[in-house]
Amino acid sequence: MAESVAGIGAGIGVGIGVGPYAELTFDSEGDVDRATYGPVERMEATDLLVFAHGWNSHPSTATRLYDRFFAPFAGLVGHGVRLGYVGVVWPSIRFSDEPIPDFDSPGALAEPGFGTALDPATRDALVEFWPGRDAELERIAELLEERPESEAALTEFGALVRRLVGVDGLSAVADTEVPAQVPALFTEEAVEVCRALALALVEAGAAPPPGVEGERGLAVGGGLRGLWGGAKELLRQASYYQMKKRAGVVGERGLGPVLTELAAGRPALRIHLIGHSFGARLVSFSLRAVPDAARYVKSLTLLQGAFSHYAFCDRLPHDKGHGGALRGLQRRVDGPVVACHSPHDSALKVFYPLASRMARDSAGLLGFDERWGAIGHDGVQAVPGAPRLSLGAALREGLPTAGCVSVDAGSVVRRGGAPSGAHSDICHAELAELVVSAGRMGR
Repeated sequence: MAESVAGIGAGIGVGIGVGPYAELTFDSEGDVDRATYGPVERMEATDLLVFAHGWNSHPSTATRLYDRFFAPFAGLVGHGVRLGYVGVVWPSIRFSDEPIPDFDSPGALAEPGFGTALDPATRDALVEFWPGRDAELERIAELLEERPESEAALTEFGALVRRLVGVDGLSAVADTEVPAQVPALFTEEAVEVCRALALALVEAGAAPPPGVEGERGLAVGGGLRGLWGGAKELLRQASYYQMKKRAGVVGERGLGPVLTELAAGRPALRIHLIGHSFGARLVSFSLRAVPDAARYVKSLTLLQGAFSHYAFCDRLPHDKGHGGALRGLQRRVDGPVVACHSPHDSALKVFYPLASRMARDSAGLLGFDERWGAIGHDGVQAVPGAPRLSLGAALREGLPTAGCVSVDAGSVVRRGGAPSGAHSDICHAELAELVVSAGRMGR
C-alpha cells in the first residue's frame, strides 16, 4: 500500500498570504489525490508556480515553506502576469535536529549532531515514513539511546537499517545510466560506516562526542561508544535514500502526467517548476512525462538540488558510454534550467557524496569524489556550454533563454547549523527574483 500524506483537504492552503493558492497531494507511488487537482485546474492564472518541497515531516511545514517563499512574487512580476501558486505535497521526512533558518526556535530543535537518542517527533515521523516497521524502529531507538560499547550492537544496528530500506532486494536509485548498485553505506561493515559518518559530522561542524578528542579520536579509536552519532547519521541517510527514490517516482509518475493533463486543457498556461532538495529531483524527473514537442514548461529552478550534478549530461566524464538519467531533457523546458548551489550546504558538500558512493568503490568511503557530487553543491557538470554565474551577475545581467545554467547562491544561502548547514536556507527575495527572471515574468 502506498504511503499517503495526511492533513490536506481539498488542496486549498490555510494561512497562505498569496493567492490563488492550492496544493497537489501525491502518495509515495505518485498517485495524485484527485480532490486536490480541481482547485489547480480551475485556477485563473497566466503563469503557474509549481514548487516541490524537500524534507518535511508534516504537510503544515511544507505549507509554511511555500507561504514564505512565495511572498515576494506578486511585487516582482510584470503587467499582464497573473500568478497562480501550487505547492506539491508528497511523503518525506525531516529529523528534528535539522534546523530550517527562521522556522524553528532553538528550543524546538533536538540536540544536533551527537545527541544520538531519537526525540519523540523524529520517532513519530519515522513510524509514519516506514509504516509496518515498528519493531525495527523500536529496537533502533533503544540502541541509539543506550549506545552500547559493542561491535555486535553496531552490526545489529546496521542490519536493522538495511532492513528498513530493503537493501537485499532493492534496486539502487540512479541519477545516471550506469547500472545501479546499492550505496556502500548499506553494504560495508557497519562499524567502519558509522566511523566514517561520525567523522563527517565533525567535518560538518558538529562537536565531537564526549570523551573523544576531535577527528583523530574517532579515526584511531576513542571507543565504540563515540560512533553512535555516526549510527544515527546512518539512519538519517537511509531515510534520504528512500526519499530520493520516492522523489523520482512522484515526479515521473505523478507530477509529470498531472501537468500534461493540465496543459492539455489550458494550452496557453505557462508552468514554472521549482524544487528544493529532493523536491528538485522530483520536478526534474517530471520532465520524463513531458512530450518532446510540448512547450508548456517555461522554466525549471533547482534550489540546493539533492541529486547528481551529472543528471543532465550526455556523457559522463568517467564513463563515456553512459550519460545522466535526464540526459537532454533540459530541451523539454522552453526556457532555462537553473541550478542554484552553495558552498555552505553541508548536507550536499559532505554527506551526499559519502551516501552516494557505490559499493565496491576502490576509493573507499571518505574523501570527495566528483563521481558522487550533487547538483546543489557545485551546479550542473559535464554539459557543454552551460554557463556558471554568481547570483549577483544572474540578477544584474539576466539568464540564458534556454539550456542549463549554474548559479552560485552562496551569498544568500549561507545560514544553518550541523549537520545540514545552509541546505534549507532558501527563503530569500533574491531567489524569488531568480525564478521570475528564469520564467521571463519580470517588469
